[in-house]
Amino acid sequence: MAQNLLSKLDKEYPNKPVFEIATFKTTRIGLGHSIETRKQGALEISLSNRFWNHKEGTTQRFLADEVSIRFGLDYAITDNFTVGAGYTNFDKITDSFLKYKFVRQAKGAKKSPFSIALLQAMSYRNKSLTQAYDQYGVPYFNDHNSNIYNFTTQLLIARKFNTKFSAQLSPIFITRNNSIFEEQPKSQYALGFGARYKVGGHVSIVSEYYHVFNPVKTVPTYNPFMIGVNWELSHLLLQFQMTNARNYAEDTFITQTTNNFNFHDGNFHFGFNAIFVLHLSKNKVN
Repeated sequence: MAQNLLSKLDKEYPNKPVFEIATFKTTRIGLGHSIETRKQGALEISLSNRFWNHKEGTTQRFLADEVSIRFGLDYAITDNFTVGAGYTNFDKITDSFLKYKFVRQAKGAKKSPFSIALLQAMSYRNKSLTQAYDQYGVPYFNDHNSNIYNFTTQLLIARKFNTKFSAQLSPIFITRNNSIFEEQPKSQYALGFGARYKVGGHVSIVSEYYHVFNPVKTVPTYNPFMIGVNWELSHLLLQFQMTNARNYAEDTFITQTTNNFNFHDGNFHFGFNAIFVLHLSKNKVN
């Protein structure tokens, strides 16, 4: 009887596409943005933390030597258009973004194998950095530079292959009016990879990797990597992760990560994100 009912529905709505939902459970995979946008009127409140120790290993405080914290607010103007902003205490950066999903993965008469979104992000640093030195005693920060604007354009292309596995590919273009590193390119190009594998009803494993094609040459930088676990609790999502990235703005963590991913020399970072969704519009559900 159920099969007969489905056949009747298919005949009644032959051209209506069936859109894929929950390619990723939240608007960020872990480090960077996912293809997802919230339902219209949804306000997403996020608190992100990363902890690590100094390389010397002799100044360890309670739990960790250093912590980087970002507080963010995202708002869904429509189901496919989201705006957001945040502030990070570690690098004193204010960031903002616009994200618009213009293609949705669908099956049926109007098939689409992928979901595609365009992300335009901007970060602003209004304070110069303290001079820092590499292992040879050579300064690599432009100490005199402040009021630095960075712009990141990102195309998010994702596909949900089945109920458990989703993947995303992200071509990235970054441009800046100034830089913190000596001789850092004004424009940089990168490619991001992200994936999610659901292991339980409310638990999934996520991972991200970003490859920079023209990295800065004056100081060693490394491609950011993250592996973590997402745990869904009603309107609250907790993300636990291991990464080598300390920053949060796209242009900084993609192109300015100065430590490799390992357990030595202060390069191991533990982080967690807490994401809460508040629905401000009635009759809207996530």
